[in-house]
Parts: sequence; C-alpha cells; structure tokens
Amino acid sequence: MKIIVSLILVSLMLAIIAIGPSAYNIAATEKHWGITEKIIEWVRESSIKARARDLAVPSLQDEELLAQGAEHYDAMCSICHLAPGAEPTELSIGLYPQAPIFHQREPINDQAKKLELARAHFWVIKNGLKMTAMPAWGLSHDDQAIWGMVAFVLKLNHMKPEEYQSLIKAAQDHDHSHGHGHGHGHNHEHSDD
Repeated sequence: MKIIVSLILVSLMLAIIAIGPSAYNIAATEKHWGITEKIIEWVRESSIKARARDLAVPSLQDEELLAQGAEHYDAMCSICHLAPGAEPTELSIGLYPQAPIFHQREPINDQAKKLELARAHFWVIKNGLKMTAMPAWGLSHDDQAIWGMVAFVLKLNHMKPEEYQSLIKAAQDHDHSHGHGHGHGHNHEHSDD
C-alpha cells in the first residue's frame, strides 16, 4: 500500500512539474485539492497509528503529571490549539492545516479509544508533524513532560474557561516552573532558571 501511495504522490508531483510552476499554489491561504487532502490525511493517520501502536501509557490521572501538563500546554500549545474561552490568535488563524482545538472536541468515554488517542497524541507531541506547524517537543522535553501534556489535552474536551484557569493557577501555585521536564532529547531534567 505504501508503494501505491508513493507512486500516486510521485505521479501527482510529476504532473504538476510538467504543467508548470504556476499549476499548484503552495500558499497557506489556498486549500489543498480534495484528493491531496485525503491522501495527506490517510498517510498522516496511518503513520501515527503504526508508530504509536506499542507505546506504554502511564497513569494519566496523576495530579503531578496533569499539573505539569497544564502549565506546559498553557505556555507552549495554547497559541495554536487555543484555550477554553480564548479568542483565536494571529498565529492560529494563519495556520494551514488548522491546529486541532482540543477543548471543542467531545469527551471520549471508551477506554480503548482513549488509550489509542493518548498514544497518538504522545507520538505527535514528541516527534512533531512535517508540513504543519507542529514542532517536535521531544527534542526539548522528556517523556514525562510529554505524557503530562497528553494527560492535559485529553482532559481539555469541553472544558469550561473557569476550569482551565483554575488548573493553570493550581499548576503555577505548585511551583511547576516551565523549565521542569526539559531535556535535550533525553530523559533527564534540568531547570531553565
């Protein structure tokens, strides 16, 4: 299947090159062709699923982990993924593809689906995604910090602005400086202070 998709993409690229440089507009203000969007989505989802399948998910209910995730999310993620009650930012408006808005998603009650989503979120947060604005946070944060972000993202579903602010304040009151959980691609911690 991978070979077929690769051949289709190569054929598409060759057709575009043959037609000329003005055939495909790469501006972020222009949406992909429908078929291009479907192929990209299929490749992205298949790739994430294959690479995240065997990840061991820790307890995402741990208060310390959740507090760390809340602070990291607020500092690093909310500019693109937004926070409950926040208006779209200049950055979030200009992204294509648009970043998912987690607090607008429906809660997941099926435990197996929740674990699968947790693995996928972890893999994406750690490794980033090519041709999107999603950075590879695993280059600067250890696995525990990333699992904290996963725990918080999963808790964001339909969260009210007051609850969000309360969790962020509680995390700050616990003295979780944003420097905790950083590593340079390793599983050690250091402080940015």
